[in-house]
Amino acid sequence: MADLAGRVAMPHVAAGDHRAGQKSDGSPVTAIDLRVERELRELVDRERPGDAFTGEEFGGQGSGPRRWIVDAVDGTRSLLSGEPEWGTLIALARGHRVHLGLVFAPALGRRWWAVPGQGAWTATATGPARHDAPPRALGVTATARLDRASVGIWPPPQRITDQARTAAAGLAARAGRTVPPLDWTGHERTEPTPPKPSTGSGTCHGGLLVATGRLDAFLLVGAGPWDIAALVPIVRESGGSFSDLSGGDRFDTGAALFSNTRVHDEVLDAVRSAP
Repeated sequence: MADLAGRVAMPHVAAGDHRAGQKSDGSPVTAIDLRVERELRELVDRERPGDAFTGEEFGGQGSGPRRWIVDAVDGTRSLLSGEPEWGTLIALARGHRVHLGLVFAPALGRRWWAVPGQGAWTATATGPARHDAPPRALGVTATARLDRASVGIWPPPQRITDQARTAAAGLAARAGRTVPPLDWTGHERTEPTPPKPSTGSGTCHGGLLVATGRLDAFLLVGAGPWDIAALVPIVRESGGSFSDLSGGDRFDTGAALFSNTRVHDEVLDAVRSAP
């Protein structure tokens, strides 16, 4: 599936085909988003006809016990800006348990993946099932206090609900630093939209910044299951923690907390106790 996503997306990118429409929520969508998801749906239909499929662009289909959860292009705004930090998120779930998570950034030629009990890994990839170097294990930070932690929060205040802004502001008030460094109370509504948290690490999802030890925690709000599911095993297998904002294990609640295990409870408390 990752190989196919890359084969479909990269010719469009190389040709400069960045035409974008707008979805009902105001977010952009390109021909790449649509075609990649269609092709992956057809592949699953062909190879695993009993499996269900949920994608960001065309919703859910099927009712089998196994479900593929896909974001064809995570980071469409990055793609439209000509930046390489966008990717395809692929998860395989049974009920609310994710059995496989993979992120592929075709423009970076890099993959991150995990299966429960087998560790979390990254490697460069230039072709089907080939890696330029041996896979490298991922690992989270050892920071033990939130007031010393680096915390990513996304999306920015002007793009989230009042309830989400309250949670983000509560976390930002207790964190050592936030990425991006914004007024998370939302008072400064005229601030320009900042770039996604990156730290220049070549990742395309904030959860990967936790899994690779570049952030201590990451709060994602206003998200679909396709934004979250693939990162659950990757962060956990790198030694970190995942929960929804109630402390549960659901990836379909619209929000996610990824962190190292030592600060997770404190991060969760900051989000839940915000006024």
